[in-house]
Amino acid sequence: MAKLEKKSYEQDLWQDIDRAQKIMQETKALNDQIQEFEDLQDRVEDLGILIELAIEEGDYSVYSEIKSALERISKEAESFKLSTLLNGEYDKNNSILSIHSGAGGLEAQDWAEMLFRMYRRWAEQKGFKVNILNILSDTEGGIKSVTMLIEGFNAYGYLKSEKGVHRLIRISPFDSSNKRHTSFASIDVYPELDDEIEVEINESDLKIDTYRASGAGGQHVNTTDSAIRITHIPTGVIVQCQNERSQHSNRITAMRMLKAKLIQLQEEEQKEKIEDLQGQYSQIGWGSQIRSYIFHPYNLVKDHRTDVEVGNVDKVMDGDIDLFIMEYLKQKAL
Repeated sequence: MAKLEKKSYEQDLWQDIDRAQKIMQETKALNDQIQEFEDLQDRVEDLGILIELAIEEGDYSVYSEIKSALERISKEAESFKLSTLLNGEYDKNNSILSIHSGAGGLEAQDWAEMLFRMYRRWAEQKGFKVNILNILSDTEGGIKSVTMLIEGFNAYGYLKSEKGVHRLIRISPFDSSNKRHTSFASIDVYPELDDEIEVEINESDLKIDTYRASGAGGQHVNTTDSAIRITHIPTGVIVQCQNERSQHSNRITAMRMLKAKLIQLQEEEQKEKIEDLQGQYSQIGWGSQIRSYIFHPYNLVKDHRTDVEVGNVDKVMDGDIDLFIMEYLKQKAL
């Protein structure tokens, strides 16, 4: 009995520590946001003074300096404005993002890997941490699917705009005849939930499978069946995790992923209870294409929901997707 009480006390203590750390992270993020606004305000005032002096003295040699500063401030102001649009219940949470290659074999798998790199680069630029929860690579190349946890304040708020089907049009490097190919990959995004959020899931509704993990992960990978796959039978929702060394840790992470998906599905279908959700869960319908990335016969990335277009495809593939995110959030805020 004493051991059970001690274990329960230790669990409560770690939960309290985890909760305190999250509060500190949120407080720091909010303070950083306030500081960012004040810095931006100071720079606008300084630029205004520089413009007034230039006009009074007729000194137009500073024109290029003023133009460059104005462009930088405008870009930073738009970025700051973007952060103010994030007011959803889970927007401040970390984000779980999954990429699944469509039909097309190696070409589609290469496209999925390109998107994987794009989102990792975006996260790095934001100062977010990326943790791979599950990845299924192919021996020939590319990835069939990958799920990653992106940790950072407002990560879900930003990335919720990326859910949907992403289309690639290019001359395939895998086609010796140099023909143009169209490939698809689906993106699924949902928030990581705190342990404090209660979600009632009946154990009888779960099918739990174990399998041997693959890829990087330490000495236990490929030696024990530590990876976990959980299927929620009523909805068909499937989650997988293999990044942890133990089956127990993978199960905890997988259950968090399942809870997040079910809550998101519950909200999308406007149901009050998880028990009311029935039918096969469709991760992303191929008709829900949100964006096209065109490498041939011209360079263009077009978001079909907002009609935003960017001519520099390479820049977008290097993680510069804030314009698409901002326009989506602005549209939703209207």
